[in-house]
Amino acid sequence: MSIVKNELPILEFDTEQLAVLNPTHENLGLKLPKKCVFAFLGAYIDEYANKTNTKQVSTFVSATKYYPIYITKYQGEEIVLCQAPVGAAPATQLLDWLIGYGVREIISAGSCGALEKFPESTFLVPSKALRDEGTSYHYAPPSRFMEISEKARKAIEDTIRRHCMKYQEVITWSTDGFYRETKEKVAYRKSEGCAVVEMECSALSACANFRGAIWGMILYTADSLADVDKYDERNWGGNAYEYALTLCLDAVTKL
Repeated sequence: MSIVKNELPILEFDTEQLAVLNPTHENLGLKLPKKCVFAFLGAYIDEYANKTNTKQVSTFVSATKYYPIYITKYQGEEIVLCQAPVGAAPATQLLDWLIGYGVREIISAGSCGALEKFPESTFLVPSKALRDEGTSYHYAPPSRFMEISEKARKAIEDTIRRHCMKYQEVITWSTDGFYRETKEKVAYRKSEGCAVVEMECSALSACANFRGAIWGMILYTADSLADVDKYDERNWGGNAYEYALTLCLDAVTKL
């Protein structure tokens, strides 16, 4: 039996790789390059595609939105480029689909809330993620933290250094509850070593590990929860989009 039963359903991990509905069930005949940038950068992905040597090769159809799947040429290599949906469940669904059609080396970028006093648009590299979301438990046995690929982290950190930038490795808190970051829970997560909060890292890492792919993340600070009595949304890190994508593209070529 591949399922370990538990009183709590979310802890019942199943080791079976095949499901009733698999990521490639449409049989699209699509063969994607192995390198991929899967980034939480909003409309900037489409803007970049429109002004560069980039072509759309497919579309991921969700119930609420169509996600263009691009292939771009960067430093002589073909790289898949795709906008990532916000939230662990939709982001992991699309990542699993991309891996199913050939992607194997993935670098993501996205914003995070600062739990410590980081300036806005500070670039950070998560080394592990606290699993306070539901999706990762379908891809990895129960644990408090999910480790992020050391190989991916090294490629990201080497890239950041080549850009003459400082960086810091951090522990991130991945949560489904955007409006449930209470004062007490923020303090608790900080006591566990979490310096930032976001919604997807632990799930994306679990999915990649389960499917035998390499995945890493570049975070940049957006809003601040460092002072829970004076929440500051700032500019949501929007000024970091362009540079974040450049770092992703450079890092994924080094994997």
